Amino acid sequence: MRIRHSLTVVLAAALAVTACGADGTPEIDAASSTSSVEEPTTAESSPAPPVPASTSSEAAGTVCGDELLASLPLRRKLAQLLNVGVTGADDALAAVRSEGIGGIFVGSWTDPAMLSQRQIPAVAAESELPLMVTIDEEGGRVSRVGELLGPDPSARVTAQTMTVDETYAMAFERGQELRELGITVDFAPDVDVTDRPDDDVIGDRSYSADPQVVAQYAGAYARGLQDAGILPVLKHFPGHGSASGDSHTGAVTSPPLEQLQQVDLVPYRELVSPDVAVMIGHLDVPGLTDGVPASVSPAAVDLLRSGTGYGGPPFDGVIFTDDLSGMRAITDEYGIEEAVQAALAAGVDQALWLTTAEVPAVLDHLEAAVASGELPQQQVDESVLTVARAKGALNC
Repeated sequence: MRIRHSLTVVLAAALAVTACGADGTPEIDAASSTSSVEEPTTAESSPAPPVPASTSSEAAGTVCGDELLASLPLRRKLAQLLNVGVTGADDALAAVRSEGIGGIFVGSWTDPAMLSQRQIPAVAAESELPLMVTIDEEGGRVSRVGELLGPDPSARVTAQTMTVDETYAMAFERGQELRELGITVDFAPDVDVTDRPDDDVIGDRSYSADPQVVAQYAGAYARGLQDAGILPVLKHFPGHGSASGDSHTGAVTSPPLEQLQQVDLVPYRELVSPDVAVMIGHLDVPGLTDGVPASVSPAAVDLLRSGTGYGGPPFDGVIFTDDLSGMRAITDEYGIEEAVQAALAAGVDQALWLTTAEVPAVLDHLEAAVASGELPQQQVDESVLTVARAKGALNC
């Protein structure tokens, strides 16, 4: 295993040079690391509206579910279900102060100073509820902190050159470093099963073509993150490894559900637990979603929640969408407002996309959807509690 310099030394060095590492090309989740979307725009700052009496994370941590729900207006509940990419600390602060969003995503385009200068804690301190701070840090070509903290190998190289115990230690070390920077959630490990070339959309992001090897190594990586205080996110449910293409560039079809049950779903069967979250991909699954991306499919969410249909355990943890704004498997069919509504109505807890500019319009749209009954209030409340539980905002 490689040896890193101490975090303190690296951060100090990072502060001494011009900010670098953001290439302006958002890269997220199931994406190829070379895909591109439009440059994110920054939300305008606006005065914070009145908030409930409990305005600190500590205060929020003393309440039960019913209390929390009673304290939050509908718009704030809906905002807790959004996880949005930010360009930097000012952008994040504006979204947190103006709308109380539940989470921010640190992407490849985010100002490196947000990490190197440890700006995240100051942003999180402005949130009335604990802020979910997410990042795509798998190692290999999907890394947001490699230049700052040193590189980790890809999943494929990890499985070829390291033991399971060494993989755990690597993930634990990286998790500790992420936690020191203010990150709380890592969109890793990738549990897709494939033997396709390294540069394929999944490729070397997969540990192996053997689902048991994937389960062993991804399980070790997830445990390392957990023990470091980071919530790991298994992805891309129900399995992207054998899918037809790249959801950045168009619709993607996976093998039929019965085939996924034998291969791609095996790691989920073994690894799904209350200690992880799961990201749903934009995959059309014959026999399950039948023409609709899994990320906005009630049938796909039910498969994960119940475990029925693939032999997995019931799952009541946080479900994320893959990116809803930079991937044509979604954007060819849905605007961002419609995509977020469809995902939340399907039972997803965190709608993920790349820019803050759309947050007010999305929340307006969601409020109208609740008023019309298209987005059930009960579903919103259940997701708010699921997210709050994962953030440690409930103690009973």
